[in-house]
Amino acid sequence: MDIAQEKFEEFAAGARRMAGYGLMRCSSGNLSRRLDEQRMLVKASRSWMADLTAADVAVCRIADEVSLDGKSPSVEIGFHAGVLRTRADVNVVLHFQTTAATALACSRRLNEIDFAVIPEIAYYIGPIGVVPYNLPGSRGLAEAVVSAMKDHDLAMMANHGQIVVGKSFDDVIQKAVFFELACEIILRGGDDIRPLAPQAIAELRPQAAARRVRGV
Repeated sequence: MDIAQEKFEEFAAGARRMAGYGLMRCSSGNLSRRLDEQRMLVKASRSWMADLTAADVAVCRIADEVSLDGKSPSVEIGFHAGVLRTRADVNVVLHFQTTAATALACSRRLNEIDFAVIPEIAYYIGPIGVVPYNLPGSRGLAEAVVSAMKDHDLAMMANHGQIVVGKSFDDVIQKAVFFELACEIILRGGDDIRPLAPQAIAELRPQAAARRVRGV
């Protein structure tokens, strides 16, 4: 296979770095990265992000999710490949499960939460999508996630966790960490939390758009 070993090593190192930020535990969470227009790297099934090695990385075809190296990819390959098919601007897809964010993903008021409590949410992430609960690994979940991610960079999967997309590992790490910070603030502050005013968000939008154009 014409893929340099360093690509697998970089992927594994990126996964371990994400685990180091506390974005997932044990075998939870999964990660994918676009290799080219046809192929993607994906965390292998049942592997742990904190201990990921090059041997735990599968190569799959983006078009139909088929494994090209005989390794079994994450059960969530459906939404990883689907997002890469529909978002040409995205290179990395991460499913993570941080404590505060997942607590809110299990909240009865999930659809009512305003997550824009700090400027970083409006500047780096934008509006937050919500995906209804579907069985993990199911085609229903894959379709719902792909639909939500067409116009969101981060979405909450009810009673499950979060999905975030970006151009690079650094991009998705930053978005995930800032989102967890916002969720911690919301949980700790309760009804006393005041989200950013619409005018404040409007002022951040041009800066956020310029940042995306620059690719930072």
